[in-house]
Amino acid sequence: MNMKSKVRLLMCGLITSLCTTQVKFIESNAISVGQHMEVQSSINVEKVEGISDDTIKGVDISSIVSLEDSGVKFYDFNNKEQDIFKTLSQSGVNYVRVRVWNNPYDKDGNGYGGGNNDLDKAIEIGKRATANNMKVLIDFHYSDFWADPEKQKAPKEWQNYTIGEKEIALYQYTKESLEKLISEGIDIGMVQIGNETNGKFVGESEWSKISKLFNAGSKAVREIDSNILVALHFTNPEKIGNYENISYQLSENNVDYDVFASSYYPFWHGTLDNLTTQLKKIANNYGKKVMVAETSYVYTNEDGDGHGNTSPANGQTLDYPISVQGQATSVRNVFQAVANVGEAGLGVFYWEPAWLPVGTSDNLENNKVIWEKYGSGWASSFASEYDSEDAGKWYGGSAVDNQGLFDFNGKPLESLNIFKYIMTGATAPKAVESIENVEVTVNSYKEIKLPKTVTVKYNDGDEVEVEVKWAQNELNAIKKKGVGIYEVNGITSSKVKALKKLSTKAIINIVSKNYVINPSFEDEDNSSWKTDYFSDNNGYVNIKWNDPKSGVKAAHFWSDEEMNFEIYQNINELEKGIYQLSASIQGGDAGDSSIMKLIAETKNGYYEKEFMVQGWANWQTPVISNIPIDDGIIKISVQIKAPGGAWGTIDDFELVRTDI
Repeated sequence: MNMKSKVRLLMCGLITSLCTTQVKFIESNAISVGQHMEVQSSINVEKVEGISDDTIKGVDISSIVSLEDSGVKFYDFNNKEQDIFKTLSQSGVNYVRVRVWNNPYDKDGNGYGGGNNDLDKAIEIGKRATANNMKVLIDFHYSDFWADPEKQKAPKEWQNYTIGEKEIALYQYTKESLEKLISEGIDIGMVQIGNETNGKFVGESEWSKISKLFNAGSKAVREIDSNILVALHFTNPEKIGNYENISYQLSENNVDYDVFASSYYPFWHGTLDNLTTQLKKIANNYGKKVMVAETSYVYTNEDGDGHGNTSPANGQTLDYPISVQGQATSVRNVFQAVANVGEAGLGVFYWEPAWLPVGTSDNLENNKVIWEKYGSGWASSFASEYDSEDAGKWYGGSAVDNQGLFDFNGKPLESLNIFKYIMTGATAPKAVESIENVEVTVNSYKEIKLPKTVTVKYNDGDEVEVEVKWAQNELNAIKKKGVGIYEVNGITSSKVKALKKLSTKAIINIVSKNYVINPSFEDEDNSSWKTDYFSDNNGYVNIKWNDPKSGVKAAHFWSDEEMNFEIYQNINELEKGIYQLSASIQGGDAGDSSIMKLIAETKNGYYEKEFMVQGWANWQTPVISNIPIDDGIIKISVQIKAPGGAWGTIDDFELVRTDI
């Protein structure tokens, strides 16, 4: 081969190499150049239809500074320590939300916890987000600590202000805070005026006054920069008529805002179809943009720091497996639900994906010291001066460490990449995602029957029923033990595609005989239950698929007028003895004038236990003990007298004999 041929060959090889390198470069950067090619991953993600590069793909990491001060470290996907803001940006996050409290400190300067999120923290977080090419949403709570539907307390400094004085103070605080943030070069794209303000705000509960305060905040934002979006934030889309009423009140009171933001936690807030429906009504009827300001899902049921977690818990609906795949699917579907609204759907924020343990769950006492010192738990004991009823009693660590998009040690989970994968889609090899664990409650006099099959779920969403064999020796042993909670092991016997024999468990709760007929309202025939109304309004008690504690149905009550009713059951042919009655109740907006009672009436006497609903999914279980029954007859009931707007559910009545 002559020299000219060799040169020609080398040149061809070089060109081929360069072309190959260029193709690889384009493929690896397809997301950044808008080609959005599907990627290989360890999780399956269906591409979300109807979103764009401008869709908000956000996170709220308000606790991050306190966590880092507490020694929590974060890593990249190669397990190399890295600034979390860089990791978030690399994973497709384009927006950071940060809460701001006016003065989350006691008179001695001790922080209330929850990240001690004052304006200085917001500036630090905002600067780091901006430096990593992420926009910032400032979430003003206008409170010194947590604001939610049940807690909308004015800051300490404002608590004796008139409504006019509050307007002025809120306007000035908003404007001065934004001026400081912007002077630091922070790229603010949106400002939230209040947090979950479902009819209360800065200590006010009349819509005319609430609206004045909203407009005071909105006015300050408009004067700073007319391009910054003004958001209002609400929750409980699952409550019938809730968002319709709120959006109507905002319109009637001429509130100036751009974005109607909703919380949506799938284990509390109903179906995604309903979420889309509610947001679409607001977009179509009032011309507002909409988004989800908070969502999250569990990837493990373990507790990382010893404090305990908000989920999973009784009464919650967990439609996805508790796994990284389940978490990713949940978030992806929330994005799709918002995108289904149309052009008005802006996107989604994941709430506190990095609120990790400051220590291990077996080192609780040391963790408490860190939470108190740095404010890295959800509340410190110092918060009791401001919130004695909640934070003052239940202060402690992270309640959402098992909902993080990072593991307990700070390494990102593959679900963090959901913010990229919703643009491209992602595929993973088919694998078993979860196998059903069986839970059975049976009365002590009945035979224990376990299912012959269990459900196996795959990471691509497929489900199959497979036969299971239960350990008969374990089952026989517990039949002799009586009342208690027991565990029986099982193993799948069939083999299907990608499925080997798998282990499962049955949790068996043997209880005393419950003499209430249809105690959880699950039967089609509800004739054993009667309702008496003591006012003209007959529309507020319905047995339906709404907010049950167990099963799928409960007795739901709500009215826009004052309610006064009794739901009851007469039980006959009981054996002579001593009995105990209980029921479970949850709800809210009942006010101080409400009267709520669990009642038992027998020939021997009238017995009652007062209770009060304490908020969404916060189940109360009043109990009446030592009820003597001589003639075999008892009337059991719940009586409720409450103002219009009160709501809740009653479920799981239980009447058991206790003297045997």
